Amino acid sequence: MKRYVFATIFIMIAVEVIVVGLFAAFTPVGNSLLAVINPPPAPPPAPVLSSIGVTPPTLHAQEVYLLDQDTGNILLNINGDQRVPMASTTKIMTALVALQKGKLDQIVTIKQDAPDEALHNNGSTAQLAVGDQLPLIDLLYALMLPSGDDAAVAIADAISGSPAAFVQEMNAYAQKLHLKNTHFINPDGLTVQTADGKTDATNVNHYSTAADLAQLTRIALKNPLFAQIVQLQHYELPASGTHRSYTTWDNTNELLKFYPAVTGVKTGYTPEAGPCLVFSAFSAGHHLIGVILHEKVQGDDENDTRAKEQRFLDAEQLLDWGFALPLKVPATTGA
Repeated sequence: MKRYVFATIFIMIAVEVIVVGLFAAFTPVGNSLLAVINPPPAPPPAPVLSSIGVTPPTLHAQEVYLLDQDTGNILLNINGDQRVPMASTTKIMTALVALQKGKLDQIVTIKQDAPDEALHNNGSTAQLAVGDQLPLIDLLYALMLPSGDDAAVAIADAISGSPAAFVQEMNAYAQKLHLKNTHFINPDGLTVQTADGKTDATNVNHYSTAADLAQLTRIALKNPLFAQIVQLQHYELPASGTHRSYTTWDNTNELLKFYPAVTGVKTGYTPEAGPCLVFSAFSAGHHLIGVILHEKVQGDDENDTRAKEQRFLDAEQLLDWGFALPLKVPATTGA
């Protein structure tokens, strides 16, 4: 009798196991339960660019940084955390704050302080005329292509009422992005001059690092309009009823002309900062962001003429090196 009872119980359990197994195997709910109980193995990590053990090219800049835009991996860091003046690469933040705070169709009237900024501080200009009225979106092209210091001031006036108020927005956004080694005193990166033509003492408070600029650019390039603007070589604005024509907005980033993979971003120069360049490129499925600050060539003239050209050649070498790096599977840590 006991054997019969045990046999019956065994058969019932076996049937139940078979039924549950069939339910699990052939119903969506069952499949979900099986997936939870027996999750599929995680796919192996994809190989990434690796600079470990690879000698970088010889460059002329004092601060150099190369970032894998896709992974955030640092491929090269030479004095990348050194606080230095960064000239017109400042305008990356100016454009980003404008895109965050402004309305692209906002009409901006050019005030006298815009051309005065470039004139009094020996800056670059988009040749904006006082009284002209332009949409904010067009001023972004004037800011990033010919590196218009007048455009930077016009944008600051339109969005915040004054350059000083706009700079507060820039610094607040830098803090929000955890750019701890970045601080601004103006929206264009010019060296501020005193009334008698000397360098103002406040310039020491305008600084960034190659590392911060790379991270800032990585964020900025996620904005489609920013990415579209900085990859253009030329932009023309036909005349309208509110402004004259502007046909001389050529991009100062010469790298765009001879390195097809380049997608931006911004040049800069002051005597204090030296020739600077923040650049991005895409090739073979990889996005790179590079920063070159304080380019210096032995025996150059007082205007750093050779160094201004050398920064583009150094950027080319750096990109060639970066895109040729070996692909390695990143190490995984055990549980």
